[in-house]
Amino acid sequence: MFLVLMTLSVSRVMAVDRPNVVLFIADDVSWNDYGCYGNTTARTPNIDELSAQGMRFNRAFLTASSCSPSRSSIITGRYPHNNGKAAELHKPISGHIPWFPELLREAGYYTALSGKHHMSSTAPKAGPQARPPAFDHVDGGRSKENSGGHANWVSVVENRPQDKPFFFWFAAYDAHRGWDADSQWDVDRYGAMHKAEDVVVPPFLSDDSETRQDLASYYNEVTRFDHYIGKVVAELKKQDAFDNTLLFVMADNGRPFPRAKTRLHDSGMKTALVAHWPRGIKQIGTSDSLVSVIDLAPTVLSVAGCKVPPTMQGLSMLPLLQNSTDTIRSYAFSEHNWHDYEAHGRSVRHGDYLLLRNFRPYLPWQGPADSVRSASHQKLLALRESGDLNAAQHDVFLTPRPAVELYNFITDPHQLKNLAGRPELAATQQQLAAVLDRWMDETGDSVPVAISPDTFHRETGDRLPKADDTAAVVISPGEDRNADRVNSAGPR
Repeated sequence: MFLVLMTLSVSRVMAVDRPNVVLFIADDVSWNDYGCYGNTTARTPNIDELSAQGMRFNRAFLTASSCSPSRSSIITGRYPHNNGKAAELHKPISGHIPWFPELLREAGYYTALSGKHHMSSTAPKAGPQARPPAFDHVDGGRSKENSGGHANWVSVVENRPQDKPFFFWFAAYDAHRGWDADSQWDVDRYGAMHKAEDVVVPPFLSDDSETRQDLASYYNEVTRFDHYIGKVVAELKKQDAFDNTLLFVMADNGRPFPRAKTRLHDSGMKTALVAHWPRGIKQIGTSDSLVSVIDLAPTVLSVAGCKVPPTMQGLSMLPLLQNSTDTIRSYAFSEHNWHDYEAHGRSVRHGDYLLLRNFRPYLPWQGPADSVRSASHQKLLALRESGDLNAAQHDVFLTPRPAVELYNFITDPHQLKNLAGRPELAATQQQLAAVLDRWMDETGDSVPVAISPDTFHRETGDRLPKADDTAAVVISPGEDRNADRVNSAGPR
């Protein structure tokens, strides 16, 4: 009996000493749709409070503005094209690549995923080639009254083993189309619905009643996501586990509206990133240091005292949690591959500049199919038909597109003024182009001749008939160079 009590005591000490980690991931929410990032209408009081008492990253970027490629990149700490077929939407991660939650689980953490999963592996389920399970618990996060992905978050926290540190991957379906928060709205929980007249309409959308209502319904989803983060925080405090828990709040890609989701511009590729950890963050405030979401995996492993495997291309953010003015990287790279439509684009951010290269410039970049089917997109089509599009709105349909785009994202936050070819910025453009080429080469990236084709109509969003079986053999970016076996991170 004495030995049993001693064992339990040691286990509880270890659980207390090793920090817990919770990763909250919104689905299709742009970085500037939170109050702490300047949105004056979307209500996010719980995230705002975590930001005020933690650290807000102002230059955090995704590797893909596309659901499953983004999430797969986060969980492996690798660029999309280095994950094998997972570079493209709904495709699996190469089976030999470890996921960071499985390493936490092997190190004694209790791991759980509740909500949207959207990740898979080519590894077999059983046998010598099978990967160890990444999660002790997995559920879809839905109930009869709540299909937003967060219905079980609190119960997962309540029912966790008390003798282990924990990692929770809490992934909402908010704010993916179609909007279900409106029909499931509870005023007592979420407050009043957002009003169409109060929303912030970006310059590349039409300012009309239908678009405004579309945005208001989207804001409702953002607020519902925030509400359940607050519920988890309250439960952690109740369990006296809050101070020793590192919380991250982010999204997998930009809002599902024209010129946002799937774009390499900030509207698609920049993410909100809030960190909160009373015992670990030494400097509360904001950080303007450049970070990539592939840095999350090595950060969490470092926090947990686990070895970071050589497959991970990211860098630990722990120095930034100690000193917000520190720097861990000079460059952040992103990519856009097939997501409903044929595409191949690459970008690099450095200093105040974004350089974008489009390897399919003859195709428009209208956004994913669910966005094309939206009222917001249809209103832009009507403006195009009447000849009333402004320059920002016209970009949604622009074809051919520039092969190279250069922006100062400080002076031009919406990236509407392409500076490529300006003589005074020739050195900057040349430098960033060289860095991007080097990154593509060192990480095994490629531009295949035949990549995945359109599966939806670009004007209506309707599904297209299946392609002829005699079509050219399709390979994913980097597949011809075995990029899933390449561990080099390229320039950082």
